[in-house]
Amino acid sequence: MIKRLFLLILCTLFSYAVFGDNLESRIIGYQKALIAGGVTGSSIAGVFRGDKVISLTSVTSDIEGDRPINESTLFPIWSMSKPITITAMMVLLDRNKFKLDDPVKKYIPYFENIKCKSKDSGKVYPCSNDLLVEHLLSHRSGYKYYKNESGPDHRDPYLNLDEFVRHLSNQPLEFEPGSDYIYGLNQAILGRLIEVITGKEFLEFLKEEIFDPLGMTDTKFSLTQKDRSNFQPLFRKANDIGIDRELPDQGASIITTDFDELDYRVNTKKQLGGEGLISSFRDYRRFCEMLLAGGDYKGKKILSDSSFKLMTSIVTPSFLSRGFNNGLGVAYSLFVVEEPILDGTSTPKGSFGWSGYHNTHFWIDQKNNIFGLFMTRTTPFSWEIEKHLRAVVNDNLVEKD
Repeated sequence: MIKRLFLLILCTLFSYAVFGDNLESRIIGYQKALIAGGVTGSSIAGVFRGDKVISLTSVTSDIEGDRPINESTLFPIWSMSKPITITAMMVLLDRNKFKLDDPVKKYIPYFENIKCKSKDSGKVYPCSNDLLVEHLLSHRSGYKYYKNESGPDHRDPYLNLDEFVRHLSNQPLEFEPGSDYIYGLNQAILGRLIEVITGKEFLEFLKEEIFDPLGMTDTKFSLTQKDRSNFQPLFRKANDIGIDRELPDQGASIITTDFDELDYRVNTKKQLGGEGLISSFRDYRRFCEMLLAGGDYKGKKILSDSSFKLMTSIVTPSFLSRGFNNGLGVAYSLFVVEEPILDGTSTPKGSFGWSGYHNTHFWIDQKNNIFGLFMTRTTPFSWEIEKHLRAVVNDNLVEKD
């Protein structure tokens, strides 16, 4: 991790030294440096003020098997699915379809008799607290990710959200609901909650309330055969953490289609709201534009002012969520800049964003009326890619706190 961080810092410095003060040139320089440093393959990056383009650049690598990226290229956006699911929940909150302090068992009986783990002994016991809807929104439920452990995993062949959530409800929580923070499978439960509340399939509700109003025609949980020809392959490092199969050359990185993890089969009902969506740069740009405008999109009111403020307000401070204070607190599946000096990128207080496992990233800066969006497909995941890109942009554009 330290080696990768040092490399990314060098990439940032390289782009400054070689490509000068023009924002677009600096971003291109950063993208090229990421490729040269073996951090990513091809990428697309944009900075926008509302629907106006400030900078939009796509850089293609010469790595064997890589593809050029444009605004319609399809990506697995992984955890950038989460803010979309949160937005869907806020739509229902605006309509008084649930309350934040509702017990989840009110809607999904599987959560009637949840179990918790003792932090001291690891002993499993009946939870004292109810699991509330707000605990799922804020990752304070106690459910985590169970990859390579016993427990439900997004790669498992569940038929639908009901089956997935039923198995998840039998997993002991890591702590009493609401008492701590752990990043996990909360949005899978929220997706099922939306199905129960609305009587609609999760994707159907997302299309009606978010995707269709915003014109997000590429965003879905499945891939047709035609879609797959436009689906960006993965730049996979041979020394990637968690690699579980041999590569042709263990000393080399490759472009591959062998690590999708989700099958994205047509008409899938396993519509995971935390990691399952496919999208394009063009589509997610529209979602970001809506967030920049506080829930509005070209005259369409997607979210009320109160629900938008709620989803972007810090629930878990930095020192609680990551063990040290990096200047970023956590809202409803969004980071929020809490202490700009500690963040160190000149991003104004209150700015927010999120990222996906294969290194898709976005941030929203309402103070300066700009947002940034970066899409590539590479592992391992790195927060530093987004952080250093913010630094490049902010050095040119933003008012500093």
